[in-house]
Amino acid sequence: MTQATSHRPLRVLITGGGGFIGSHLSELLLDRGDTVTIVDNFSTGRRANPEIVRRVASRCDRYRVIEGDVSTELPRLSPLDYDCVYHLAAAVGVRLVVEKPIHTIETNVHETSVVLRFCAERSLPVLIASTSEVYGKGIRVPMSEDDDVVYGSTGFSRWCYACSKAIDEYLALAYHREHGLPMVIARFFNTVGPRQIGEYGMVLPRFVAAALEDRDLEVHGNGEQSRCFCDVRDVVPVLPKLLETSACHGRVFNIGREESISIIELARVVIATLGSKSKVRMVPYAEAFSAGFDDLTVRQPNLTRIREAIGFTPRILLQQTVRDLAQEMSQREASGSHAGHVGHGPRDDQHKQGATPCRS
Repeated sequence: MTQATSHRPLRVLITGGGGFIGSHLSELLLDRGDTVTIVDNFSTGRRANPEIVRRVASRCDRYRVIEGDVSTELPRLSPLDYDCVYHLAAAVGVRLVVEKPIHTIETNVHETSVVLRFCAERSLPVLIASTSEVYGKGIRVPMSEDDDVVYGSTGFSRWCYACSKAIDEYLALAYHREHGLPMVIARFFNTVGPRQIGEYGMVLPRFVAAALEDRDLEVHGNGEQSRCFCDVRDVVPVLPKLLETSACHGRVFNIGREESISIIELARVVIATLGSKSKVRMVPYAEAFSAGFDDLTVRQPNLTRIREAIGFTPRILLQQTVRDLAQEMSQREASGSHAGHVGHGPRDDQHKQGATPCRS
């Protein structure tokens, strides 16, 4: 196993840095002494997240927020001002994908292309966030990085997200092979935890929000579909290790937990963990999404490659994640910070685009 070199403070650019994973990554990098610039249009992130980062970070003057689309803002920046890039910006969430396939495809493919061209100008190391959706229906379980993939019909918009992220991977790997770009692809398997929102179909925050209000937890389909949930606080420390370990460049890595749970059992765990009076209500896919919705039964990662590369072992148990997410949601509701989230559109024009100053 090749170890990463000793750390020196870096100038880091994070696209999608105002989102769920991006805000946790920003905190980690600031805590270790890096300077962080984020670019985010806040179409699916929350404007409250950068404020949380500012409160937590010990050195606020090392944190800069640029509001806008990646494709608009990156050409205004110089790659000479950065040491590495984390590309986390993407259209996310099953509901958003199903309802807005054009936005999903154009956002994922076009903005990744812009990021890769930007990084190639100076051979900046870049981590590309991908997804377990790339495996499609999966030809084997657990899923390994070099497995073949099978997608559903193009008549089901649900698969456009998987295909667009696969194109992102092809493009990033091509830049590595043709231009020697130091890049890593991270395939996330159901990352969950504090600051995640359920508005775009993310199942755990949706369940937790319902359980806190003693509402029915809506389980789609027959509930037997299974997933592997990994806490964001286990996931985020992995990302710099991958990007800063040269032996990982040009490779794809699964990131998640190997333990799987059915969605109906997940609902029961949330209810029991929070002591909720909620019940489970089964909702057909056609009612939850649209007629002919296509889904996969099992999504489980093989973590051999990432264990061998950097010794990754997730430690936070699902029940702890549920409790912490519930606490953060309650605090968010009490403070009114949920209002910092905007809707599906690409930008809320009443908010000025540009660098957001740091507040002491």
